[in-house]
Amino acid sequence: MAVFVIALSGGVASGKTAVSDRLRLLGATIFDADQVSRDVVALGTSGLTEITARFGPSVLQADGSLNRRAMRERIFASTDDRHVLESIVHPRVREALKRGAEAGDGIVVLAIPLLVESGHYDWVNRTVMVDARAAIQQTRLMQRDRIDAELAQKMISAQAPRSRRLAIADEVIANDGTLAQLQSRIDAAWIGWQAAFTRKH
Repeated sequence: MAVFVIALSGGVASGKTAVSDRLRLLGATIFDADQVSRDVVALGTSGLTEITARFGPSVLQADGSLNRRAMRERIFASTDDRHVLESIVHPRVREALKRGAEAGDGIVVLAIPLLVESGHYDWVNRTVMVDARAAIQQTRLMQRDRIDAELAQKMISAQAPRSRRLAIADEVIANDGTLAQLQSRIDAAWIGWQAAFTRKH
């Protein structure tokens, strides 16, 4: 089956979900890396077995599944721990997304929040970044997660800097305005992708 694969990313609270939702309505097949990252460390997976071997039983719940809160606290407190976890999860997520994309048809969008950090998606047809200024990200995060400015800033700082995200983008969808403006930009991008897909096939 013929596919045109888009890797969609952006900083935290940049509007990736709104973009994915709109693209789904337009007819794209969406694969969510966040969901896949949960699947590859679910109970009984090799991913969870490796996490347990590296971090010990303190990151597990009573039923043996991953204690996400405990794991999140570990990786926010230690860059080394975060890198270890990423080395376990990211390759498994990449492989699962590639399998999904290859089995798709038409325009396939891989929503990958940590695209810069995880890398190795050079097999996609286009890398698209949803972009918002840091001050807007912070405001949205505070409203969405009901957190204070300090924690919101820490969450933003934990990700790759905006300059690195923009440097790898083939295309940028700005999300500094209204929802209507965002949807108009998404629709314009969609038309361009359909044309590129037609040329490719």
